[in-house]
Amino acid sequence: MHSPGADRQTIAALASAPGQAGVAVVRVSGPAVRAIAGALLGRCPPPRRAELAYFRDAAGQTIDQGLALYFAGPASFTGEDVLELHGHGSPVLVDLLLARLVELGARLAGPGEFSQRAFLNDKLSLDQAEAIADAIAAGSTVAARAAMRSLEGVFAREVDALVGALTALRVYTEAAIDFPDEEDVDFLADGQILGRLDALRDHLAALRDQAGQGAGFRDGLRLVILGRPNVGKSSLLNRLARRDTAIVTAIAGTTRDVLSERLSIDGLPLTLVDTAGLRETDDPVEAEGVRRARAEIAGADRALLVLDDAAGLTSEDAALLAELETSVGVTLIANKIDLSGASAGPCQLAGREALRVAAIDGRGFDELATHLKRLAGVDASGEPAFVARRRHLVALDAAATALEAARERLVVEAAGDLVAEELRQAQNALGEITGRVSSDDLLGEIFSSFCIGK
Repeated sequence: MHSPGADRQTIAALASAPGQAGVAVVRVSGPAVRAIAGALLGRCPPPRRAELAYFRDAAGQTIDQGLALYFAGPASFTGEDVLELHGHGSPVLVDLLLARLVELGARLAGPGEFSQRAFLNDKLSLDQAEAIADAIAAGSTVAARAAMRSLEGVFAREVDALVGALTALRVYTEAAIDFPDEEDVDFLADGQILGRLDALRDHLAALRDQAGQGAGFRDGLRLVILGRPNVGKSSLLNRLARRDTAIVTAIAGTTRDVLSERLSIDGLPLTLVDTAGLRETDDPVEAEGVRRARAEIAGADRALLVLDDAAGLTSEDAALLAELETSVGVTLIANKIDLSGASAGPCQLAGREALRVAAIDGRGFDELATHLKRLAGVDASGEPAFVARRRHLVALDAAATALEAARERLVVEAAGDLVAEELRQAQNALGEITGRVSSDDLLGEIFSSFCIGK
């Protein structure tokens, strides 16, 4: 069991969204819950039964009326005694209620502190706690379903299965080191360790593929649309967004500022940034737009360089492409095939892979969607089995590196003690995903990104 640490204070926070609403939910967790309920409500409600109650101040005046639910620890979200107060969604009433709870001995919770206590009390693994935040922030139905599967423990069970197999292999390997002459069998050379190690590597490779898809659907892509003036950048944005976000005219320099649009393609979240046409100009407003366009490149996952298909890859386009490739990956988009007469889809331009589209009527956009999903590591065959974060991918990569090293130690060096050490490193890397192995710094970084009431 994780140690909950020295902080055994009772915490309180608004658990629903801030602002005016029909209902506001205030959550309280910790050892003083029963005493606080008695002072606030007149008595502590029976466990797991909603009761209509008056929330009263120190003078006995009514702060609010609503439902009170008490969950006795450890059978609660945090593993501690928990009180939920469902009142009216008035910010004024919520502030009065929180002030009364602080007066009664609670303190205001920090970001993610309820979920952190659930993790510390073994109610959730670390990846499950993260899945709560991912479910709240999900930008698509697909991402939300994947987050819920992580919350149900799908990812954690896969990781735990790998850790269990690693543990068994470590035991077997260390037995081979400690008892090398047992029954005259050379355990390191009998094929058992190598076979089990290769099976582990295959299992881990499959899990890394699944996690890559989960991370793709969670993080999505930030795409900056670049190109010379009047090649159809804004039309491309409008077609992908399925609405007229940007003004489109035949006048070069129409787009002066950076326009940003959030959308999803088959559940994959995208942030599209339309920019001013990149050219030398004496217009100070347009020049500022060009400067901002170049600044957007640094924060992009990918640049979509839009060309006029009829003109092909011009010298200006080639110069811009060379400049972009020093800082970001580039996808060439040859637009206006409705005017050039070319076929939609993948093509070659000046020896480079590109996609031909018609932003005016949508031809080629199915191929563009497939391309963008592939960039995000998303398989077109379906939605992810669970949600994953970049830190999970880093941990899986570290485990894979350790297993590759273990195989080399075994096959090339026949060094059992070094094999065992690499297996331990792989196990530790996997343990960071679920929190079985974690540092205080890691926990602080993860939970600080949560909502206050979670």
